[in-house]
Amino acid sequence: MTLHYIYHSCFAVEDSACLIIYDYWKDPEGELQQMLDAAEDKGQAVYFVISHFHQDHYNPSILEWCTQHPNWHLLPSYDTIRRRRIPKELPIAELRAGTVVNTPHFSIHCFHSTDVGVCTVTKLNDGTTFYHAGDNNNWYFPNNDLPSSALVRITPDQMEKLYLSTLREIKESFSTLHHAMIPVDHRLGQEMLRGPMQFMKTIPTQHIHPMHYCPVE
Repeated sequence: MTLHYIYHSCFAVEDSACLIIYDYWKDPEGELQQMLDAAEDKGQAVYFVISHFHQDHYNPSILEWCTQHPNWHLLPSYDTIRRRRIPKELPIAELRAGTVVNTPHFSIHCFHSTDVGVCTVTKLNDGTTFYHAGDNNNWYFPNNDLPSSALVRITPDQMEKLYLSTLREIKESFSTLHHAMIPVDHRLGQEMLRGPMQFMKTIPTQHIHPMHYCPVE
């Protein structure tokens, strides 16, 4: 099994049987395209997991790819289906907090997010677990200086309580994790590590992989 960082919040989990791609948006180095070409040659199943509808976590090319390749599958969140107008017959399942989706290669467990959509824990058939946050984070902006694009406007203390609640929810199902992909967002300034540190204190995790840490181009 290999975990690849692609760009921004996109990662790909690759094993001998399948390729799981989280929140694909851009592929500036062409690494993901090489992996997709190889998967097609090897007959691997490909799964695109979309945590939420934000434009920096979603690429509409996925819809065309999944239509053209019968072994490529779409797993979008409920809000992505609605906001991106995804035909309801295309996804193999809808990701919604509290649901578990089983595939021949893994199960994916969906939890609430402090933003829109969901965060997920994927459990491969060999037992390896991967947490992908999407935009689930402690968005603890200094001086409550929220960006103008923020959908939810709550105080930093309210945000922290909400985030810690989501972590406890995850820990009820997974007391430990092998891998966690977590936002480390530069916009939070001195608080950018607050959420990741709380995550590590709450859920013992072997490997932490930062994402969402560069200004969006």
